[in-house]
Amino acid sequence: MIRDASTLEALLDAVNRFVREELVPAEAEVADSDEIPERIVRSMKALGLFGLTLPEAYGGLGATMEEEVMVMLAMGQTSPAFRSVFGSTVGIGSQGILLDGTDEQKTHYLPRLASGELIATFALTEPDAGSDAASLRTTAIRDGEHYVINGTKRYITNAPQAGLFTLMARTNPADKGAGGVSAFIVEAATPGITVGPKDRKMGQRGAHTADVHFDDCRVPAAQIIGGREGQGFKTAMKVLEKGRIHIAALCVGVAERMQRDALNYAVQRKQFGQRIADFQLVQAMLADSQAEIYAARCMVIDAARRRDDGKPVATEASCCKLYASEMCGRVADRAVQIFGGAGYIADYGIERFYRDVRLFRLYEGTSQIQQLVIARNLVREATR
Repeated sequence: MIRDASTLEALLDAVNRFVREELVPAEAEVADSDEIPERIVRSMKALGLFGLTLPEAYGGLGATMEEEVMVMLAMGQTSPAFRSVFGSTVGIGSQGILLDGTDEQKTHYLPRLASGELIATFALTEPDAGSDAASLRTTAIRDGEHYVINGTKRYITNAPQAGLFTLMARTNPADKGAGGVSAFIVEAATPGITVGPKDRKMGQRGAHTADVHFDDCRVPAAQIIGGREGQGFKTAMKVLEKGRIHIAALCVGVAERMQRDALNYAVQRKQFGQRIADFQLVQAMLADSQAEIYAARCMVIDAARRRDDGKPVATEASCCKLYASEMCGRVADRAVQIFGGAGYIADYGIERFYRDVRLFRLYEGTSQIQQLVIARNLVREATR
């Protein structure tokens, strides 16, 4: 749902200009240094990107799902590592507090997240629990007015920079299922938290992940999201549902960028006395990519509008994440093929995108998990 077309247009103009003038020129620098320059982070804060999805009452922009999607389509026109700087804050890091937190929790944390003062992230995945979120082993045992947290979280985006973790932990060890899991707001400065070294990844240099260790970490009982035990898994699923539409939109944006780069190369590169864009087999690759990009874009916008209308979108969100992430991988592969030998060389940048987008099929639920979610929802509906 677009609340005001002129306001959204102004925001998108600003984001597109930021992408074009600041982010695209810095892509190689970030790939070489594995760091996002502080000047870029300051610009993101000034644009309000850290508060994109947070209500205006807390200092955010209050974007609807459809408006968020449009911004992600714009952010996808550059390396996805840039989006990760604020992505965990506007998405999975803050949404648990926004959706299920108490008024006190929202008032205390959301303004600091919206301004970029605090970077938030989502601590769910563990060494032995990823897609099977209900099997997590990190424990939070009540001790008077505190919970004592022990466990390790893995692949936590922005962990080295985070000031706040939305943490999923088992408060009822006797309940081995989803009902024993609770969600906590844990400040990174809390004693007992150790962040491991940055992971060395295939792609998305500049976007950092790391293990986070909790050793007898004492967290006030007031930090449990919503003030109730046993609601963490439900909170996580709501957060991930929204996040899947967000990531799907980013996939579409990045695919559009790769398609544009491949097309520009094809109309300039000559073989056998003519442009390779005039060869029908190259045209077939361009056509297939364009059709798939268009289909994914339509899916994402439709799912966003449904969510804004208050309709259940668990199935649609998983459809978007599944199709858009797989589509993005196919577009990347075709783009490298169109570049030919040049596509395998770092100077042209397309090999970086090829590595970067491989992650899309893994995080916020693998493609296989999306298939299971979609199928189980269909079966559930059919057997009511």
